Amino acid sequence: GYGTHNQPPGTWSDDTSLTLALADNLLAGGDRPDLECIAWGCTEWYYKAAYTPHGKVFDVGNATAEAIKRLKKGVAPEKAGGSGERDNGNGSLMRIAPLAFYMFGIRKAEERFRIVREVSSLTHAHEWSVAACYIYVEMLNKLRMGRKKKTAYAELREDFARGVPFISKATLAKFVRILENDISLLPEEEIRSSGFVIDTLEAAFWCFLTTDNYRDAVLKAVNLGEDTDTTGAVTGAMAGLAYGLDAIPQEWRDQLAAGEEIRRIAIKMPRWDMFRKTA
Repeated sequence: GYGTHNQPPGTWSDDTSLTLALADNLLAGGDRPDLECIAWGCTEWYYKAAYTPHGKVFDVGNATAEAIKRLKKGVAPEKAGGSGERDNGNGSLMRIAPLAFYMFGIRKAEERFRIVREVSSLTHAHEWSVAACYIYVEMLNKLRMGRKKKTAYAELREDFARGVPFISKATLAKFVRILENDISLLPEEEIRSSGFVIDTLEAAFWCFLTTDNYRDAVLKAVNLGEDTDTTGAVTGAMAGLAYGLDAIPQEWRDQLAAGEEIRRIAIKMPRWDMFRKTA
């Protein structure tokens, strides 16, 4: 507590706010992601402090802020996100995790990629950001299905080794350290935790794969420094699926700000892993 933004312990940042906005509005309009509803959730957060722990927005990335301003002006959600190389912050990666539940039963990888691209593109439309989100959600999917983390990571790399024709080779080349090599073997000094989306993804995978419990994974993530909340959020989603709620230290859960609001959204969120038809 009382660090960069002088917030009390248990406070969550924009990463969790936008994750909650996605979870709360993911299927508000039917049986597929409703981009207009998700966009509404994002603008409610930015302009009205919805989904915040203390009724105040205190942290937001530049690319995310500009995209939400475009949404507010009426720009279509699929066209709101920045699409240049300089628009590859981690603002869509940090909030995309709820899609792991929606993906249950969607067997075609290209269809999963299309959904990830649409949801990422509300704020980050460049192919690097979209690919990072897709790699991440694919890993989350495997963890959600009960794979142990090393098995999940091995399967992920095997999937990409077989070929992913809907992502360009130039873009895939940006993710060699995760997809072709074993990033867990790298020393800490070779891991960066900046706001660049690929750095964040690499750091989160490294923290998750080089620890064996929730507490150590997220502490390792935030202690890398730089963009601590996002590295922690991305790592935390993987660790949460891998180890379960009970693995999160009780004292952390007890001091969590607005815990009942998080619980409300979690319970309300469509649990497609339970009732989507797999046919």
